[in-house]
Amino acid sequence: MTDVKALLEEMKASPYEMVEVRAPHTGVVEYVVTETATQVSGVSGTWDEKPGTLLAYLERENTKKPIHAPLKGEVDAVCLEHSGQFVEEGTLLCTLRHYLTKEEVIAAILKKTLHLFHAPEQAKYYFTPDVDTKVKASGCKSVRVREGMDLFIMSRMKREAPLPYSGPEGLIYALYFKHNESVPAGAPLIGVCPEDLLPVIQDVVNRVQGEWEEHN
Repeated sequence: MTDVKALLEEMKASPYEMVEVRAPHTGVVEYVVTETATQVSGVSGTWDEKPGTLLAYLERENTKKPIHAPLKGEVDAVCLEHSGQFVEEGTLLCTLRHYLTKEEVIAAILKKTLHLFHAPEQAKYYFTPDVDTKVKASGCKSVRVREGMDLFIMSRMKREAPLPYSGPEGLIYALYFKHNESVPAGAPLIGVCPEDLLPVIQDVVNRVQGEWEEHN
């Protein structure tokens, strides 16, 4: 069993993640941001319609394609040796230091401590009608799952098939899929928490909400 509190202390010691920005296709690099420690913003807006800070252009066939920061943070390193050079797709252009928010810390801890039930193949997934009714009425944590329980309906190519739950008994603590959206094979659908672990996880979540300091 994962030591949840130790995991939180580990994240406090390194409260950020390094994000690599790579060339999405071939082209000639023109940097806009060249200094380390430059503050950048990520995608924003109600529908993510506002792009992040412009980092560079990648010119191909006389057309400049902008490359924006995917997340909020600061520039950690810029690969200036590529400036004015033709690069291949996937070439590292710069790295960003993204400081974790409370929500991201909680999500990371949950994904490492809960039992994740994964999608066996790419498809759309729905709770069975009785489970769906209970989730809508009382939330996912009101649903107790057990091995072999009919939990999902898997919809693909206009065909539907039941998908029983496999894993330890517990309460559904987190949902990772959205209604009517396709889920890639191997992606988590739900996170299940055994009842004896519930107080520990809730205590850590409360500590993060009260103690975690976010960078502006």
